[in-house]
Amino acid sequence: MNHGALKEVPWTLEQTPMPESGSPAGVTGLPAGSPVNLDTVAAFARSFGFTEQFRINVPQDDKGVYTVSADSMDADTTSPTGDHTVHIDRYTGKILADVRFADYPLAGKAMAVGIALHEATMGWWNTLLNTLMCLSVMFISISGIVMWWKRRPAGSLGAPLYPRDYRVPVAIMVLGLALIILFPLSGAVIALFAIIDFLLPKRLKEAGFQSA
Repeated sequence: MNHGALKEVPWTLEQTPMPESGSPAGVTGLPAGSPVNLDTVAAFARSFGFTEQFRINVPQDDKGVYTVSADSMDADTTSPTGDHTVHIDRYTGKILADVRFADYPLAGKAMAVGIALHEATMGWWNTLLNTLMCLSVMFISISGIVMWWKRRPAGSLGAPLYPRDYRVPVAIMVLGLALIILFPLSGAVIALFAIIDFLLPKRLKEAGFQSA
């Protein structure tokens, strides 16, 4: 139900079949006999739980429906638990589908919450958390350079040497495996550098790159 770059409904619902207008299906929505148009659909949405910002997609053909939606991905709601999508028959005003956060599968709930956390739209504490995360990445980047500078071989710009009896800790291997699974491109970079390290002559790795 999403078209191109325009996200008309949450990602969790974009592969959901669109209901069609013109059948006896559905449950009571707009009052019987009332016209079904943009104004009456908007008024009904406000009385049906859409208390924050929401959007309405109008029917595109004879079988199209009115779709009322609000989700945190589009910053309509302040929390993903407020996600709400309703499809309304353009002729009868009946509700053909009413999907809320509670109806999402586990993966859909995790995605909705994850996007909100990533975009820091869940309140001041979320903004603070994301700020701390950004600062931690900056700290890791700067401290990594400092540690390399302190441990580099004397008179060299090469990498610090491993002890001859060095073994990779199990915890590091587990973290690396988790990183590869969660971030495949990062895993590809790790694999690339491992191959380069393996192919480099031992004398280069032991001596480092001598500075001028």
